[in-house]
Amino acid sequence: MPTLELTRPPFSGFGVDDIDAARAFYADTLGLTVVDGEMGLLHLQLGEGCEVLIYPREHHKPAQHTVLNFPVADIDAAVDALNSKGVHCQQYPEMGTDERGIFRKGGPLIAWFTDPAGNVLSVLQA
Repeated sequence: MPTLELTRPPFSGFGVDDIDAARAFYADTLGLTVVDGEMGLLHLQLGEGCEVLIYPREHHKPAQHTVLNFPVADIDAAVDALNSKGVHCQQYPEMGTDERGIFRKGGPLIAWFTDPAGNVLSVLQA
């Protein structure tokens, strides 16, 4: 018998300082399915059984790590698409990101960007 008897698939979540800005960013800029929930919560529907909860948080401080990764087939096309929507990838010179913000020095090709609340997200070629 499992230790935890789940009532539905597990999900992750993170806070933002402006739920309306988050809704616009995730729905309009990234083109994801965003469902309004109770108490001002947002639910990102990311595929079969995959959901991320976004919640308003007073005095929000963005995490210093990646909170959500988006696997893509072509990192360059993904960065181009983000740039076309006004989203620019972060530069991490100490890690060796290139002029587009893409890390190409081992492991998966990856580029980091932030949402309006400063949360770090990534696209990674997988």
